[in-house]
Amino acid sequence: MEAFADHLKLIVKTFRRESHRVLQSERTTVHGADSMLMVLQLAMAEINKQHAGEFKVALSNVLMAWKHLLLDKLHLPPPSSARLENYDLFLEAYQSFLKRSNTTDLADVLAMYKQLRVGDLDPEELVSPMQLFEFLSGNMEVPDLPDSSTYSTPSSQSRNCHSQWKIKMAVRRVFCSYLSLLVNSKNDMALALTLNVPSRSLEGQAFTDIKHAARESQTSLFLAVTSFIRAIQLGGKGYAPAESDPLRKHIKGLSDYVQFIDNLEEILGNILDPSECGTQLLATIRAAMVKGRSSGDPVYVAAEETTKDLKERMVQLHQIQKQATNGDGTGISPARPKAYTVNHGTAYGGRETVKVLMALLDEEALAPPCPNKADLLSEDQPVLSGAEGTCVLMLFRSPEVSTGCSPEPLRNRVQSRLNLLKPKATQRVIRSQFACTYKDEPPLNRVLDFPSTSQMPTCVHPAPKPKTSLSVEDGFNSDTEDGTVFAAKPSSESQRKEHREVQRWVAPEQRSGNAQNGGGCQSNKRKTGIQMQSKGNKRKQMDSEQHGGSENEPPEKKQHTRVSVKVPGKNVCKASKQGHVCGVIQ
Repeated sequence: MEAFADHLKLIVKTFRRESHRVLQSERTTVHGADSMLMVLQLAMAEINKQHAGEFKVALSNVLMAWKHLLLDKLHLPPPSSARLENYDLFLEAYQSFLKRSNTTDLADVLAMYKQLRVGDLDPEELVSPMQLFEFLSGNMEVPDLPDSSTYSTPSSQSRNCHSQWKIKMAVRRVFCSYLSLLVNSKNDMALALTLNVPSRSLEGQAFTDIKHAARESQTSLFLAVTSFIRAIQLGGKGYAPAESDPLRKHIKGLSDYVQFIDNLEEILGNILDPSECGTQLLATIRAAMVKGRSSGDPVYVAAEETTKDLKERMVQLHQIQKQATNGDGTGISPARPKAYTVNHGTAYGGRETVKVLMALLDEEALAPPCPNKADLLSEDQPVLSGAEGTCVLMLFRSPEVSTGCSPEPLRNRVQSRLNLLKPKATQRVIRSQFACTYKDEPPLNRVLDFPSTSQMPTCVHPAPKPKTSLSVEDGFNSDTEDGTVFAAKPSSESQRKEHREVQRWVAPEQRSGNAQNGGGCQSNKRKTGIQMQSKGNKRKQMDSEQHGGSENEPPEKKQHTRVSVKVPGKNVCKASKQGHVCGVIQ
């Protein structure tokens, strides 16, 4: 087994050194056995959704298709069992996912090794296709790995060990996914495993919106997220995303995720030493994973062990690459940046660290497969953050559209309906300075709402507000004996004329004051009374001629208000808003 592992590492190392001859990108990452199986499950679920309408697949069908896939890619004889109905579509969707995410698998690496090996430097055949098939299918015995039959024991100790092992594998997968995004930002599987770990409130609906945005723009998931956040942060009024963009509902969680990746990239570019940079990267990921957890938490313990293990391995890989570069020169040595480059001072930042990260991820792809496929593919994944574990199949599955039939129990539906019908408390509004005179609502509602024209008020001509003015005929009316004065509502034009005449006669008297003698005052008052009597007679005459009736009949649409004024034993001069009235004692 050790010889087989060493030969497999040599094949991957040769592929990494010569991959620029057959691949467009030198940062293509390699999928291991577990990742290949997860990608196949997603591809089969996608094809089933297109044909059957449901994004799901049975575990037995995945294992059957997995066996056929390995035999076909390794050019081995097919098994005795028949292929699945849509196997060709499954294989096409699987290859499309690898190409879209800039990744490859171990079967393709072995096939390209025969083209990429250089003469006598590389052996002709280190690993046979049959050996690789046994390794990927999990039939090869692997040391230092718990046997799946151990977990069938119903003891609590075995279940506890199995649970801790699952958590450790899930935490290690998250660490490697964060490092993979620094090398290959098109890796959609890596984004799915890290989007909500630690918890950022980015669950199924958020991932679905990201997937739709990436499909519309024909980009990777990570590029869709970063493009949206950059447009929010840097875009002007004309370049910012629309208010109706579904990703705006998750702007806080997406901003936190992009900010965390930016922090990792800043560490990668600023620290030149690969060992120190790798240590800082792992410490940053560990701090985010264990935030808010106690030292006895299983996730905390798994994060500590993973950080220590990966740190030691990165230091070893750095030393191996330094010896290979200084010794025989077989290591990867990118072209030296030009002296006139704009970023000459920072052009070296992260170059050596990226090579160490790629070597580390290649070794992780060579890890033995999970012995229990149900633990890897089931929806019951270890809870690393939030309320439930990160299941890749559930993330890529779009939320079901509501059909109008609520799955909630009847009691909950009735209670929600009653809550909607319950009257809501009115919001307290700012009232005037007289708000102390009432409690809830003002006493007068000045706006009347009539739902229909049939309920409109029937009074077309409301009663006018009565206006009074006093007229004097010889000081008093002939019908009164106790000094009562009758007033009638004059017309507006005659009222203005009368007001001007009274002011003309009364004004000189008011200016004279007490300086005048009694005779003069009495004569002036007599003149004023005569003038007002004549004006009153003329007004009555005009009203009778206008309406064509007798003098005793009241005019139409006019209401006379009878005002009685008790006259004392002195001369009375009373002023009203309409004019002045003077009463003289008989």
